Amino acid sequence: MVHANAVAGLLTGQEMTRGQVVTSGTGLVGTPLVNVENACAGSSTAVHVALCAIRSGAYGTVLVVGTEKMSGKGTRAALDALTTAADVDRIEEFHHELTGRDGPADSFFMEVYARTCADYTARSGATAADFAEVAAKNSWHGARNPRAQYRTARSVDEILASRTVAGPLTMLMCSPIADGAAALVLRATDLVADRSAAVRVRASALRSGVPGGAEPGLEQRTIDAAYAEAAVGPDDLDVVEVHDAASPNELIVTEKLGLCPPGEGPKLLHSGATRLGGRVPVNTSGGLVSRGHPVGATGAAQLVELVTQLRGRAADRQVQGARVGLAENAGGYTHPEGAACVVTILSKD
Repeated sequence: MVHANAVAGLLTGQEMTRGQVVTSGTGLVGTPLVNVENACAGSSTAVHVALCAIRSGAYGTVLVVGTEKMSGKGTRAALDALTTAADVDRIEEFHHELTGRDGPADSFFMEVYARTCADYTARSGATAADFAEVAAKNSWHGARNPRAQYRTARSVDEILASRTVAGPLTMLMCSPIADGAAALVLRATDLVADRSAAVRVRASALRSGVPGGAEPGLEQRTIDAAYAEAAVGPDDLDVVEVHDAASPNELIVTEKLGLCPPGEGPKLLHSGATRLGGRVPVNTSGGLVSRGHPVGATGAAQLVELVTQLRGRAADRQVQGARVGLAENAGGYTHPEGAACVVTILSKD
């Protein structure tokens, strides 16, 4: 078993043996277990570790579990815990560079997203209304997901009118504090008894950020590696889950995935292509803003959504005929890049 968790040490005091605690009292007691922490990319990293274990021949079946409990200590405690996904000795320095202000950050990672958003706006002409449209689309998807944290479809006007968090980001464009868990069973191909329901892992690409940045950027390096491993490209994708901890990130990542030319994320969005019924629906789960972002569970939850879609079991949010799905899951901060990114490609074949 591989277990992922991000902030239990800070929010619950359970600093070590987190997976062993989660599985105590279950039939998994005594199973070989590896604990993984990789910021918001923790459980997709756990899938990567599980795949390596299977491909090495060491194990035939591996259970991956991501868990997170972020409620109970208050929003301030949760935000402070999340801030430790960056170099804690340099937070005030980063905060000043991002905002021009001194003192502690209110919501550090939303400040990071606000800066990324400003850079994207400068090169694409995207507006706050475009970002609100992403959140509205995903809230419409989330309303169809019985496991979403928020199941209310929101209008663009409602989203724009909600409280400002950082830059153009309003509260309803930002992922909420969440509790949650997600699990996947990975098995070597020759051990799969019923292949009619099996979903194949075509690629699991893991990359780390480079302090000071590198070209191409972290997400692009990881996407390119995943496409090469899976021998597929953007035209092959039927359904996509991206890490929209802030709604503008969906537009940025859809461009990096090659779903549209650079700078045309808003055009792709408004065409309806990324909505259910469109050419390549994005965040059919509701994304992190509506489905929720229990950090250690998020990557696995993205993959659960893709598996559900590829098996044709997503009910009224089903992408008809879906055969290939991709999930992009990133987290942490190395200034100016994220700290970790995993891109996973699944197929039903």
